[in-house]
Amino acid sequence: MSKQAFRGKWGEGLAVDFLQRKEYKILAANWRHRRAEVDIVAETPSGILVFVEVKTRSSTHFGLPEDFVTPAKQRLLVSAASAFMEAAGYDWEIRFDIISILRHSDQDYEIKHLEDVFWPA
Repeated sequence: MSKQAFRGKWGEGLAVDFLQRKEYKILAANWRHRRAEVDIVAETPSGILVFVEVKTRSSTHFGLPEDFVTPAKQRLLVSAASAFMEAAGYDWEIRFDIISILRHSDQDYEIKHLEDVFWPA
């Protein structure tokens, strides 16, 4: 596994733990539809379906982790979310979140949960 892939999986595991501590119910991880993948599909304690993109970086040299959720990535997330909702028969409130992780080491990191960061166009 490449260093980048390892860092991504590490961040996704950290994000799952973070959401569970906030009492989110994890419905799926790495859910795929065609070319798109949603890192985490979760439900908030109030029943909102959340599609979470996790971005982990080891430096801000090229920008903050959340800066890497491009419009193209957003379109892929929306496509996957639509397929997930159809497969699950889900038709109520949703949102798209980003969990941004800046990793200095396994024990030293910064995590931000950015809620409702974009809406399908």
